Amino acid sequence: MATTKGHGAGGEGGGGSGAGGDGGGRDRRDRPQLRTSHGGGAKRARGDAPRRGRAPAGGASAGPRVRKAKPSARTPAAPSESTSVASDEARALATTIAIAALEKKALGLEILDVAGKVDYADFLVIMTGRSDRQVQALAQGIEEALRKKNRRALAIEGLPHASWVLMDYGDVVVHVFQDEARSLYDIEGLWMDARRLPVPAPDDVT
Repeated sequence: MATTKGHGAGGEGGGGSGAGGDGGGRDRRDRPQLRTSHGGGAKRARGDAPRRGRAPAGGASAGPRVRKAKPSARTPAAPSESTSVASDEARALATTIAIAALEKKALGLEILDVAGKVDYADFLVIMTGRSDRQVQALAQGIEEALRKKNRRALAIEGLPHASWVLMDYGDVVVHVFQDEARSLYDIEGLWMDARRLPVPAPDDVT
């Protein structure tokens, strides 16, 4: 994913350079291999499984490998909501994920609208957990909330070490970071020109 979808997540894939370097000299083979928007293929069908990689070995805290995408500019844009090409279904799914994460006390939650900018997702949902245990709890809470709506992840990567967990829900890719990993990969910084979907208000979280 990261890029995750499997993607290179969040955006991730650009120019072929690995985000945040090599993860401090860790063997690339020990990090999940993730698809980027630069694979040259069309957006995959829902039924196709994403490319999966191996989980980090030996207790390493590395998360899914990501290749940076190159947004057109680093100046935040504020286009009107009507200009988004994201589907209503993907928008509702991203909001559901955000609410589930807030119920588990996610920090720094952002919903990035990358529809039309990459071929693997309409939205990236990014959040932080204070520890590996909270990152795991966030991922589990999201998975359980969506299972109740008959939605299952196409792939979940980064467990059990939980420095960075990536969850692929087709048109929505979720990144659950510990603070250090989030600062290192800076996915939202790479997408400063992407629209931000409003985060649900506390009253929306029951």
